[in-house]
Amino acid sequence: MALDQSFVGRTYPPTPAYEVGREKIREFAEAVGDDNPAYVDAEAARVLGHADVIAPPTFVFSITYRAAGQVVQDPQLGLDYSRVVHGDQKFSYVRPVRAGDRLTVTSTIESIKSMAGNDVIDIRGDVHDETGELVVTALTKLVARAAEEA
Repeated sequence: MALDQSFVGRTYPPTPAYEVGREKIREFAEAVGDDNPAYVDAEAARVLGHADVIAPPTFVFSITYRAAGQVVQDPQLGLDYSRVVHGDQKFSYVRPVRAGDRLTVTSTIESIKSMAGNDVIDIRGDVHDETGELVVTALTKLVARAAEEA
């Protein structure tokens, strides 16, 4: 059953603030194999014009994906998460994420499409810092595979 098109444009409440820590940035950089010194050394980051260490570009995925959970778990939407695969991910940065940032994410359903019986849902996650400044926008595409015919 196709998802309800009336959900396009629905915005969910901002998430609680997530405080970005130096250690989390370091762990993430190590996990993805990125040895950029600006991710682990505050002095190296300052040389590049940053007040503190910065996070790799995909670092915010963990908090934007968690925020997208509000959409996925919305019982009114009726998305069968057991059939969902991650289709695509894009980030559009205003500035880098920095250690000490307190970030919130507001998720909005950008589009819902049906293709070959699959539901494709695009979710925009606007990430703001504690001052309300937009830091990055994440675009997440989820595909709910069609149920198999009996």
